[in-house]
Amino acid sequence: MIREKLQWVGAKFVLDRTLRYIDKNPQANIIKIINIADKVSGKTFPKKTFESFRNALNDKDNVWFDYAMKYVNNIDRDNLEKMFLSFALGAGLHGTKAVRENREKYKCNIPWLMLLDPTSACNMRCKGCWSAEYGHKLNLTYDEMNSVVNQGVELGTHLYMFTGGEPLIRKDDILRLCREHKNCTFLAYTNATLVDQKFCDDMKEVGNLSLALSIEGSEDSNDFRRGEGAYARTMAAMDLLKKNKCLYGISVCYTSKNIDMVTSDEFIDKMVDKGVMFALYFNYMPVGTNAVEELIPTPEQRTHMYFWLKKMRNGKTGKPLFIMDFQDDGEYVGGCIAGGRNYFHINSAGDIEPCVFIHFSDANIRTHTILEALRNPLFMCYYHNQPFNDNHLRPCPMLENPEYLRKMIKLTGAKSTDLENQEGVENLCAKCEKFAAAWKPQADKLWAENKHPNPKTQYYRDTEQAMKEKINDIVK
Repeated sequence: MIREKLQWVGAKFVLDRTLRYIDKNPQANIIKIINIADKVSGKTFPKKTFESFRNALNDKDNVWFDYAMKYVNNIDRDNLEKMFLSFALGAGLHGTKAVRENREKYKCNIPWLMLLDPTSACNMRCKGCWSAEYGHKLNLTYDEMNSVVNQGVELGTHLYMFTGGEPLIRKDDILRLCREHKNCTFLAYTNATLVDQKFCDDMKEVGNLSLALSIEGSEDSNDFRRGEGAYARTMAAMDLLKKNKCLYGISVCYTSKNIDMVTSDEFIDKMVDKGVMFALYFNYMPVGTNAVEELIPTPEQRTHMYFWLKKMRNGKTGKPLFIMDFQDDGEYVGGCIAGGRNYFHINSAGDIEPCVFIHFSDANIRTHTILEALRNPLFMCYYHNQPFNDNHLRPCPMLENPEYLRKMIKLTGAKSTDLENQEGVENLCAKCEKFAAAWKPQADKLWAENKHPNPKTQYYRDTEQAMKEKINDIVK
């Protein structure tokens, strides 16, 4: 702990000096920041990662050079420093090291980040929104959320994301958590309706909070699912956040109806112009009794996403916007990251779920510690069976491999956490079977014909313990 504090003080001192002179030579001083991160990380991250950053910044024709310039010019300096320290040192260095050690110690999944719902209440009713299944009268208390963060930090988790409902209904408690846990990084997914000048001031004051604003393309494609006027309100919030130099991004649910628009140059260019720094893309999941199966993107559309992502990230063909797709990026993280492997979800009733889209649980924060939940049957089933497919373009145990979710729920006796309309696992998985069967041949073709990164993940199946216990794949 003392060593961590000394690293924090040392990094802050050097970062203060670097940021003070950044306007004199932005390119050189950003490289200095990368060098700081490289130095303090030791052997935690590959050296080639930092070298790639340096190479991009030495090439003014590289998209990532533009991105870096945008970052230092458009984000409040004090905010930039606090976010760097909380993310690079807290989540990146100290968190990654502790997570790895605790995975070995406890022989279970330990997450790098947690999602939690401060409230189920929302001031919007979007079509096909999974959070609507929770109802609108549930809340986690501040003490409960604080306890989750305290337990998480003990395990090495320093990154927390708020979903809902609309999490900014609880903005005061979220800001309080940010102040209390300066070594953690926080992000809130929001519909942007509650972003005002005071909240922008508060964001800059705490420094370790960013936002992901929900948006889905043009005004027509956005308001089709999110309601009339939603687009205009989001644009107004973006203008305010940009004016105040706050760090924010967007959250995009792509469906069979909007995928062309949300991957268009027109849309991306507008987001870049609005000051968006990152984009988190989510494949539509048919969760809940009112889900619309036809909104699941087709195999052809998923193929489009696969190649579009590569184009967007290329230093010569991309845009100055960091984009992630939690479905098609499975190849970079070794498949499914749920069940605590990299993350899990706590709903507003305290149920500890393996995934934000898989509403089943066998533990609750009011009756179990986080570690107990990670070692309960449901999460251990994830631990013993990940990856659910060696083709990481088919990562999910629900959407692409529904036979796994069926077996895991039946084997563990996990209960549905849909608090308004209970949905059984058979009904949920039945909505995924058609897509899973259609996507398999296309995904297998893509996997065979393209090169893929090696995430260097050690799965339970590869450990000496697994070979000794001879725990087999539950679907075989």
